[in-house]
Amino acid sequence: MKKKQSLASWLAGLALALPLCAGANPIQDSYRVAAMQENPAFKDFSVTAGRRLYTAKVGELACASCHTDSPMLEGRHVKTNQVILPLAPAANPRRFTDAAQVEKWFRRNCNDVLNRACSAREKGDFMAYLLSQ
Repeated sequence: MKKKQSLASWLAGLALALPLCAGANPIQDSYRVAAMQENPAFKDFSVTAGRRLYTAKVGELACASCHTDSPMLEGRHVKTNQVILPLAPAANPRRFTDAAQVEKWFRRNCNDVLNRACSAREKGDFMAYLLSQ
């Protein structure tokens, strides 16, 4: 009897851990679906493209302007000097946990930095980079 309980507990733990090991993120998964709808040839997100987006400077700003060159560190808003918690989920586990908040910040920051909305692919690439940190 004890063996069955141990095996059941082990299997339940494995079931919970597998999505974390695979790097699954429901918000990023929703961008993956949207990216496939935008472009049927889409395969997957790119950490490299996400890093380029993070460091891309259009006009005066880049994401790194406020978030620093390392998304693992605290940043400061360039105009208000307000502290910004680390952007990478490894340093700030609350990042990328609330879809509405993620969408709010993408909407605001893509417009501020890139002067346009980000595509689903760009959002997913950006998340791939930050999730890889």
